Amino acid sequence: MKKATLLIAAALSAVPSVADEGMWTLYDLPQAVYSQMQQYGFTVPYDGLYSSKNALKNVVLNFGDFCSGVVVSADGLVFTNHHCGFSAINAHSTVEHDYMKNGFFAKSFEDELPNEDLFVSFMVEQKDVTDKLSQMGIYSMKPSRQAEFVDSLENAWSKDVKAKDSTLRLELKPFYEGNKYYATTYRDFRDVRLVFTVPKSMGKFGGETDNWMWPRQTCDFSVFRIYADPKTNGPAAYSKDNVPYHPEAWAPVSLDGYKDGDFAMTIGYPGTTNRYLSSYGIRERRDARNEPRAQVRGVKQEVMARHMAQSDAVRIKYETAYASSSNYWKNSIGMNKCIDSIGLVAQKAAFEQKVKRYVDSTGYLKGKLDFDALARVYAGCFDLIRSRTFFSETFFGTNELATRAIRVHNGMEVKGPEKKKKKQYVEFDDNSSKWDEATDKEVYAVLLANYRKQVPEKYLPAFYKDIDANFGGDCRKYVDYVWANSVLMKPGEKIYINKKSFLKDPGVKMGLDITEVLGDMNAPLEAIYDSIDEQERYLCAAKLRMEQDMPNYSDANFTMRLSYGQVGGFTLGGKPSGYYTTAESIVEKMKKGDTMADYKAEPVMHQLMSATDFGRYADKTSGKMQLCFLTNNDITGGNSGSPMFDGQGRLIGLAFDGNWDSLSSDIFFDSHLARCIGVDIRYVIYMMDKWGHADRLLDEIFKK
Repeated sequence: MKKATLLIAAALSAVPSVADEGMWTLYDLPQAVYSQMQQYGFTVPYDGLYSSKNALKNVVLNFGDFCSGVVVSADGLVFTNHHCGFSAINAHSTVEHDYMKNGFFAKSFEDELPNEDLFVSFMVEQKDVTDKLSQMGIYSMKPSRQAEFVDSLENAWSKDVKAKDSTLRLELKPFYEGNKYYATTYRDFRDVRLVFTVPKSMGKFGGETDNWMWPRQTCDFSVFRIYADPKTNGPAAYSKDNVPYHPEAWAPVSLDGYKDGDFAMTIGYPGTTNRYLSSYGIRERRDARNEPRAQVRGVKQEVMARHMAQSDAVRIKYETAYASSSNYWKNSIGMNKCIDSIGLVAQKAAFEQKVKRYVDSTGYLKGKLDFDALARVYAGCFDLIRSRTFFSETFFGTNELATRAIRVHNGMEVKGPEKKKKKQYVEFDDNSSKWDEATDKEVYAVLLANYRKQVPEKYLPAFYKDIDANFGGDCRKYVDYVWANSVLMKPGEKIYINKKSFLKDPGVKMGLDITEVLGDMNAPLEAIYDSIDEQERYLCAAKLRMEQDMPNYSDANFTMRLSYGQVGGFTLGGKPSGYYTTAESIVEKMKKGDTMADYKAEPVMHQLMSATDFGRYADKTSGKMQLCFLTNNDITGGNSGSPMFDGQGRLIGLAFDGNWDSLSSDIFFDSHLARCIGVDIRYVIYMMDKWGHADRLLDEIFKK
């Protein structure tokens, strides 16, 4: 075991000669990678990335544990994407004050809006702790046991960190498919307030029509501010007495722009990539996860969209959920298209034969890495995983009735006297302002009917027999009956869990039926995942050992990563993409707004984008107002809101999307096609200036 660990460590420390692809950790960035960045035009010193007081690491943040962001002022002002701030903006919106539709600008600090449960995190330190875990025997454990061990160790180490500084927390995560482990320390700020947002017509311009597409004109940004304890300038729970946070460093905003071939870099928190995944795993991803996910979400979104179009009140309630659902609906479709178009499964299978020959010739991991076993275990669980995807997409997070029915059986806080069991109860908070009964009912009924068509009968909850026997097979009648007759949907009702009436309640019984099927599905999965995870880890280790003189970075896992490259477009079918869009292009789309809702914008936006003189915001080379641009930086979910830096470490844009032609990049990076789409920071500042008249913010950002 010690010898194998040393071989893996040697592979992981190998330095590439050229490395444009990749999501690199900053604390141990190979010197050769930094040298390559310098050749592309990066002028910031090496310690200006991670270790100095003004390091770029210190201006980039984890936004809400789902996006990235960047600090741009001495008073804690934060830029992120509009779609990252979407739920916060939506939470403050009402029919009377529709900030989502009309935008928002806080004229003073006092007007900035607090956001419950929103936080930002700064990375303080990261280090490799693989040797410690190896000495503690982690590699002698099954993968499922490893996860439990890592979780308990993370809790213990986090307590030690907090004992020294209560504002810190620690995360312990696997890298390189579990062949290495890094500990990362963070400082969380939990008073984060909304400061500025453009109307959704601009912040989400193009909607689902343009999502994942190029060319883009979306003004995808929003502005927040971090607040801190007035005495310590440190993290504090929300209080009206808190003051703007004063960071040691913030990103300088540049209006100088960029040109084709210029150095470009993103730093952020990419969520998940699986580029070490086997051909068997890719096939499962395509057919057992992506395809059913897209199918169910398409059905659900049709109902949601219809109800949202009929009522502004319903639209406000559902547009965050709709946007979240539709994003990965389209991603799943696009990824599958790319997997097939480049023959990725066959490519991976051919590469695995190369790895097998290497293992056979060297003896490395001989007797451990077993491709036949890997093929068998994936084949044996395919139908279950596919049905499990249909199950989760149908019952989890789709409607309030199913959510409550499942929760009442799964870990809700029990209230009432301990000695009087029949007096013990659970109760749901009144969240009726967040959902619409008619919408939820139709969504659930349609999903129930769809689920029945997609999975084997053995995976149908028992209540389907009730639907057939008592409701003539009509799922809508069943949903109406349960909703009307279950205590789950009665406002303010206590649900007594030890009375005979509890399990007779139709909603409670429905939840039990769902939970039982979930248990039947999950029971065999632990052993299956143990086998898969172990073989995938060995496959990764063999690849790293075989390619120890080639660039190898770890898959994304929502820890801070750097990606570098250059500004520039791509060519597809002999047609160049161009690498930026202009104001003229958005005006042309806006003219189609009467027939395409995703291109509809307010008259003032037509006027602003039709200006004859954009002043300091026009590009000095093209003379145009440039809106969005392309780089070959690596990007995936979680990178949204990542700052895009030029060679001097100045902010030139915010990353917000990848391109349709490379949506398989989560599992395979195509250097010819993969591009990162960013909103030009000049477009951001132009909208803050000319639409928002946010002089106080511009003075704050650009003051010397």
